[in-house]
Amino acid sequence: MAETEKTATLTLDGQSYELPVHSPTAGPDVIDIRKLYGQAGVFTYDPGFTSTASCDSTITFIDGGKGELLHRGYPIDQLAEKSNYLEVCYLLLYGELPSAAEMEKFENTITRHTMIHEQMVNFFRGFRRDAHPMATMVGVVGAMAAFYHDSTDISDPRQREIASHRLIAKMPTIAAWAYKYSVGQPFVYPRNDLTYAENFLHMCFAVPAEQYNVDPVLARAMDRIFTLHADHEQNASTSTVRLASSSGANPFACIAAGIACLWGPAHGGANQACLEMLKEIGSVDRIPEFIARAKDKNDPFRLMGFGHRVYKNFDPRAKVMKQSADEVLDLLGVEDNPILQVAKELEKAALEDPYFAEKKLFPNVDFYSGIILEAMGFPTSMFTPIFALSRTVGWVSQWKEQLNDPQMKIGRPRQLYMGETARDYVDIEKR
Repeated sequence: MAETEKTATLTLDGQSYELPVHSPTAGPDVIDIRKLYGQAGVFTYDPGFTSTASCDSTITFIDGGKGELLHRGYPIDQLAEKSNYLEVCYLLLYGELPSAAEMEKFENTITRHTMIHEQMVNFFRGFRRDAHPMATMVGVVGAMAAFYHDSTDISDPRQREIASHRLIAKMPTIAAWAYKYSVGQPFVYPRNDLTYAENFLHMCFAVPAEQYNVDPVLARAMDRIFTLHADHEQNASTSTVRLASSSGANPFACIAAGIACLWGPAHGGANQACLEMLKEIGSVDRIPEFIARAKDKNDPFRLMGFGHRVYKNFDPRAKVMKQSADEVLDLLGVEDNPILQVAKELEKAALEDPYFAEKKLFPNVDFYSGIILEAMGFPTSMFTPIFALSRTVGWVSQWKEQLNDPQMKIGRPRQLYMGETARDYVDIEKR
């Protein structure tokens, strides 16, 4: 907990109460209201908890006004350009960048945990073929607790470590198999000779009938998508994982809860919504019409993938993702894909329009990641599962941190009750 050097005074009905104020290493001060109800008999009201710190953390810091995202103090653009996803996983989990020996050991551990219990194949086959891959992932990840009993005791640090490694290692296999099942193709097993990103692409697109070689440009773009989505502070799904964890639930149940929350279109479905918008536009010649609609305050149409709820200036992840998008489109081309043609021209038109610059509506990470995944051949239904795969390490890191927090209590938000007061029951014949 941050040091308390000053206090805030709350005056209520003529009575004053001194509340501790904590100063973080970065970000605004925080007023500690934990004893407010006991002292003053009142709660605070904060729908969505957008002004409330639910925990203290050392993992990720975001300054939306500055367009800043730090993992353990390292800027996300540096990590995306110079590092790779598994190294960022290590950083999030353990707090520091690994030495060469530590990195080799970690990579080896994750690589050799990628297979899932063979009996879990039956879970996939229990779903309809047209089931959304996110529904499949929620079910399969939650069911892991039934197979990996040696890593469900959250009081055992070693079991927590094993569960962390298993979730990070097996999530690409689960996501890829959810995709394979949805398209009616046989499952492709993980390979230990491939990198994390290569392995995922191989499991998604290889078939037994022929050799599939993963292009290094696509693998690098996939790795960047993973890296840029690894963690994002106390968002809805991360808070869901922490809330589930506060009850003592096993790690697989907590991560399944996070996946379920991420499924919501207001959270993990942003890049899918972006692609659906590009499909709605349909052709390059209709772009001026939709830009005009986006400027019209009376038109409900909004440009998806532009601007960000958190970043009020620019999305620090977007610059690196744009570079990957350009590389992928140069490799695969856009000539035969009208959606990608629209995306390229829409990006150009928006960046050149003073209106969008004034409103700070720049293309964000969802815009570029959606373009990349579309170019690679992923259906939009797989966009959110890939997000869940990427975010698993963030959820796991936050889960581990919370379990080590001596201040952890079971989550119990309060409410502003506006319903009926106590009244007597009336027999049905008298109503």
